[in-house]
Amino acid sequence: MANTVPTRTLTDVSEPTEEPPVPVSRQERKRRTRRALLDAALELLADRGFASLSLREVTKHAGIVPTAFYRHFASMEELGVVLVEESMRTLRKMIRSARSDPRTYADIIRVSVRTLHQHVRAQEDHFRFLTRERYAGAGPVQRAIATELRLFSSDLAIDLARFEYLRDWSNEDLHLMADLIVTAMLATVLELLEVDSGDSENDKRIVRTAEKKLRLIVLGVPNWRSTH
Repeated sequence: MANTVPTRTLTDVSEPTEEPPVPVSRQERKRRTRRALLDAALELLADRGFASLSLREVTKHAGIVPTAFYRHFASMEELGVVLVEESMRTLRKMIRSARSDPRTYADIIRVSVRTLHQHVRAQEDHFRFLTRERYAGAGPVQRAIATELRLFSSDLAIDLARFEYLRDWSNEDLHLMADLIVTAMLATVLELLEVDSGDSENDKRIVRTAEKKLRLIVLGVPNWRSTH
């Protein structure tokens, strides 16, 4: 008797089934649209000032209708302020965490400069926008940048006050020193933005120079006595 091969029927074969798409909540859709508007604005600001940017340009670039903009921001100025806060607050949080237990000035300098370098390289569009608007901008966006820099400086002044040899310094002097450090760090940001992000040797040189600059600032600390 000849061997017979059983015939497969359609019911014998397990066909792959597509899983139904996960529904996106209204809140998630809103978050994505808001993110798209912020990203579109940053892309358009690559080589121009914020004042030249229009709502219609941003919404077109984001792929949404202009009227939908107002579900997320009250004005273009508010969008600009959010861009400022988004990057600066993230940087402040990162640096605060990185220097949570500094033992020496060298610790503060090293972690601050290296964290700054990482954050600038990760968000170059943000920092091009920030540096341009700080010097050439106006209105709420420029004021938001000034406010965030003051907060950054205040955070650093609090860190400096933890050192025993600075405990008799006045708040004014601590903030003065912090301001000098922040100014030097802003110069480092500008240097990083002026070179190719893929040039690791240049990056290392800039980081080393930044650390040296900050060490020079603190060299006079042991002998500093406020005259007021």
